Amino acid sequence: VQLQASGGGLVQAGGSLRLSCAASGRTFSSYAKGWFRQAPGKEREFVATISWSGGSTYYADSVKGRFTISRDNAKNTVYLQMNSLKPEDTAVYYCAASSTVVAGVHAWDYHYWGQGTLVTVSS
Repeated sequence: VQLQASGGGLVQAGGSLRLSCAASGRTFSSYAKGWFRQAPGKEREFVATISWSGGSTYYADSVKGRFTISRDNAKNTVYLQMNSLKPEDTAVYYCAASSTVVAGVHAWDYHYWGQGTLVTVSS
C-alpha cells in the first residue's frame, strides 16, 4: 500500500502549484482523503479533506479560498490545487487516506500516509 505525492517545487509568492497523490496497492476510492503540511520547526497541520465521493470538502481557514482539493477515483488520485501561494505556505505536504468515507481534521483520522512533497514559496 503506497501513497505517492508529487508536484511540489519552488514557486514565487502569488504563484500556483498542483499537488497529486496517487495510491497503489489497494483502492482508496471508498475512503476520504486529506492533505496535511509541516513547516520547518512546526507541527504537522491539517490543510484539506475530501469525502469518498468528492461531494464534501473542508479546508483550514489559512488556505480557504486559495486551495482546492479534488479527486479522481478512476485514477485513484487526489489533487491539491494551490493558488495565490504565500511564503507561509512553505512546508512539506503530505497526502493521507482514511478508512472511512468522511474524515476530520486530525492526523489520527487517517491511516495511510504518503512520503511528502516539498513546497517552497519565495517572497
